[in-house]
Amino acid sequence: MEYVQERIATLHDLAGDDRDGAATDRLERAVGRTSIVVPMTEREHESPAATRVLSELETLEPAAVFVPVRASAERVDAVREWLTSFDLPIRVLWCNAPNVATLLDGAGLAGESGKGRDVWLALGPAATAGEYVVVHDADAASYEAGHVRRLLAALEQGFEFSKGYYARVEDGQLYGRLFRLFYEPIVAALAAVHDEPIVDYLGAFRYALAGEFAATAKLARRLRAPRAWGLEVGTLGDAFDHAGFAGTAQVDLGRHVHDHRAVAGETGLEGMSREVAAELFRVLEERGVEPRYATLPERYRAAGNRLVERYRADATFNGLEYDPAGERDQLIRYAAAISRPGPDRRLPRWDDAPLEPDAVLAAARPWHEGRVGSQMGD
Repeated sequence: MEYVQERIATLHDLAGDDRDGAATDRLERAVGRTSIVVPMTEREHESPAATRVLSELETLEPAAVFVPVRASAERVDAVREWLTSFDLPIRVLWCNAPNVATLLDGAGLAGESGKGRDVWLALGPAATAGEYVVVHDADAASYEAGHVRRLLAALEQGFEFSKGYYARVEDGQLYGRLFRLFYEPIVAALAAVHDEPIVDYLGAFRYALAGEFAATAKLARRLRAPRAWGLEVGTLGDAFDHAGFAGTAQVDLGRHVHDHRAVAGETGLEGMSREVAAELFRVLEERGVEPRYATLPERYRAAGNRLVERYRADATFNGLEYDPAGERDQLIRYAAAISRPGPDRRLPRWDDAPLEPDAVLAAARPWHEGRVGSQMGD
């Protein structure tokens, strides 16, 4: 356990469950003014991790829970029925519903779909329904409802944006590989050349790729979401603009047990690294930083190799398994992602969006066209 403050305010879990009762009551009241967004795909239908997440949320009394779901037409009704079986003020959004595609096309927002677009669809309604918005994934088998309260604790103290961080240690191994072996060394390589506030900000987070964050509704309406992966990095860019160092905090969420992806391939960490890299470089270029792309891969690999040695020492100290050769192989794979970002396909801020949150909720009702259904009394 440690209590070191970083470049941004760092809220440590020093007291465990032994917290002041008045502070706990204040956070419970904050939960009642909060919308929670939990993106899912049909593969999380009735999964142990997603079931745990929703069961934990049942112990809270949030203003609303929005679940943007990507599911096939054949599965969406079963997913909706399962989700609405939980004792929560839940609103299910079928993100790939035909009516959603029609709505976005009519607003000039048609294009690639993915996690970022799903979260964006829910952010507008969530920011309308609550004073605060909490976003987190549904694949943490170790999830606790206390994570929502911890993220809100920073906002209740006047911060506008809070980001969760946690240890990724499972089955005697270090995980969090895309953060440890791509994001961390690439930002270190950039910081060695570019003495710029945005680079410093991106390097200030203990787990910048964590999916868990909280924001005021005002800030949530100012987020421009990448359509697929890269959402976490894009969020940090907008948080830098609107909250800055003074308005940002990171919060200790303990240890997380998450799903794991293979490294190789477009659906693995290798493919994700390209999405994360594109968004990272877009964030930098938009704020006046021009990475030296010709030399950056070499500098990235050098920074990565130094980190591999440090992680090896840490793993050895803790009796964990560690494969330095396998980790260095990942450095080579991820280095191929370093290039100028392509066209900007981000979705707009909800403050500027050419449609209303209610229109999204109406289009995303999760039942088949031509069938009579109901949701939240509609």
